[in-house]
Order: sequence, then structure tokens, then C-alpha cells
Amino acid sequence: MRTKLFTFVLGKRVIFSKPKMPEIAIEMGETPNEFQLKNPPNDGISSVKFGPNSSQFLLVSSWDSTVRLYDIVANNKRMEYFHSAPVLDCCFHDAVHSYSGGLDNTLKMFDFNTNSGTTVGTHEAPIKCVEYCPEVNVVITGSWDSTVKLWDPRTPCAAGSFSQPDKVYTLSVCGDRLVVGTAGRRILVWDLRNMGYVQQRRESSLKYQTRCIRCFPNKNGYVLSSIEGRVAVEYLDPSPEVQKKKYAFKCHRIKENGVEMIYPVNAIAFHAQHNTFASGGSDGYVNIWDGFNKKRLCQFHRYPTSIASLMFSHDGSVLAIASSYMHETDDAVDIPQDSIYIRNVSDQETKPKA
Repeated sequence: MRTKLFTFVLGKRVIFSKPKMPEIAIEMGETPNEFQLKNPPNDGISSVKFGPNSSQFLLVSSWDSTVRLYDIVANNKRMEYFHSAPVLDCCFHDAVHSYSGGLDNTLKMFDFNTNSGTTVGTHEAPIKCVEYCPEVNVVITGSWDSTVKLWDPRTPCAAGSFSQPDKVYTLSVCGDRLVVGTAGRRILVWDLRNMGYVQQRRESSLKYQTRCIRCFPNKNGYVLSSIEGRVAVEYLDPSPEVQKKKYAFKCHRIKENGVEMIYPVNAIAFHAQHNTFASGGSDGYVNIWDGFNKKRLCQFHRYPTSIASLMFSHDGSVLAIASSYMHETDDAVDIPQDSIYIRNVSDQETKPKA
């Protein structure tokens, strides 16, 4: 059984006035262009990541202490390796190497060609985030020990440790910049080519704990989500003129009998070609947003349980959706099986409307 990641109460009942939502387009129903992957993890799914130049291979980390490589075209599990504790995140370095970390405090590298793994290094507390930055050729880890570490994949070895103001909850690469979200609603922007100082220190524009940060493919800014059903669109340029463009909106909320259920927004994923993004919440829904025009493009059918992770393939043709209960409440019964859905997405669902 998994322990809770955080100690707050999720999915709580709160009565709100009618939420101010961005303009809403048509809701999309269930379609035949979606299927489930066979042999999903045996416990909660923490991360799904596509290969850097392929829509075929998907890396999945899990609370069952495994990292699995799936071939989504053949719908089979190609490979699997283990940590000694639950794995909280993973990433591809290139087509044949992955990195992963979790509650064992250990960063592992795995070579799919040789089917062998290597311990690269450790943190003093669990590793929450693992990302690769191709522009600088470094692997980045963020930990609950309040540090970010850089790792040189050529060796592989540690290339530096950098203190953060609190536990690292999420991070995202934006070209050669790194955006880090920590406890205490702090946001830090680092220059990966000069980690001697913090480029920007910010406070989240959302009132509650940060859950996810993902950067725009055009590198102009980032989107962050929080536990109280809100998403914020932020811009990196600190000039007052650009900062006027930032905004936040309510989402992943369900109103029943005059009571609004508020759900954490756990996952954000960008479409690299269209600069639109998907959000996934503990309400079991996936929404597609046009962040620049402040519109919701569509909403998929409701999935069996919380959306724990999302990722578009590099060409934007496929969206991987992890439906995995995240223990938001203590009294849940008949918890659905953890599942990974593969959805072939269309321009109608993901392209900004003219």
C-alpha cells in the first residue's frame, strides 16, 4: 500500500459561486481511437514519458518499484527494471537509455540495448523529479532534500548540487532554463548554463500547493497547476508589459446539487506543434486548452479514476494517459485498476481554433 505523498486533504467539498472558466468548446465523447496498454503496473503510476523522437516507445514509472518500457504499436511490455522502493519519475536520455528515481533516493540509468542498469548517484531524500535537457546535455533531478542535482550522462556522474528553498515537488526544462516548483508555493527559474545564481524567484500566483509545472514548447513561459483545481499561465519575461498577460482559471471541478467538488490538477502535457496543453485531474477528466487564447478546446470522456500523468508524443499524434488512484481520500472503496490509455489525438482536439 502506498503512503500519501503529501498531508493535505484532497477533493474536499467547497461551496463556490459559479466559476469563471475560459471559453468552452465542444465536449468530445469516447472514440474508437483509444486503447489500454496490456500489463500495466501493479501499483500507482507515477509518470509516463515518450521517447525523444518516437511515438512508439513509452516509459512508465510506478509505485510497484518498476520502470517499464512499452511498445505501444505492438501493445506489449518490452522491458522492465526495478528500484528497491517506489519510483516517482523517469525520463529518456536518448532512444536506448533511461533515468529514474524515487523513494530509494537513488538515480538509476538503464541501457535497453544491454538490458543492464547502473546506479548513478543519490540524494539524501526521495527523488521526486527526473528530466533530461538536450540543449545542455544534462539529466536533472529534484528531491525532497531541497536540492536540484545535475548529472553528466557521458560519464555518468554528478555535475553539481544546487540548494532550493524547500522540497522540490515539480520541475520543467525550458530550453536552457529550468523552472522549479517547491513546497511553500515557491517558483525558481535557473539558467542551466550558469547555475551560480537563481535567475528569478517567484511566488506561485495560485493560493495552494503547486502540483505540476510544464514549460511552453515555444519557451516563452510555463503552466502550473495546484491542488485546488486551478491552472495558471505564466511568462518568463519579467517586464511589466509581458507580466500583464499572465492569468489563472478554475478547472477540474464538478458541481452537483449546488456543491462544487474541487479536484487537484495532477498533470500537464504540451503539444509540441500547437503549443496547446492537456490537463489531468483527480476528477478523472482530461481537458485540452489553448493557453494563448484562453479557451478549452475539448474534454475527453471520464476515466475510471484520477489522472496521475500525461504526455504527448514528440509529433503530437498520441497522448498517453495514466489513470491511477492517488489516495486523495481515506474512505475510497472499489478502487479501479491502474491503467494506461493510449489516445490517437486529432488536430480538431488539439489545434487552436482560428
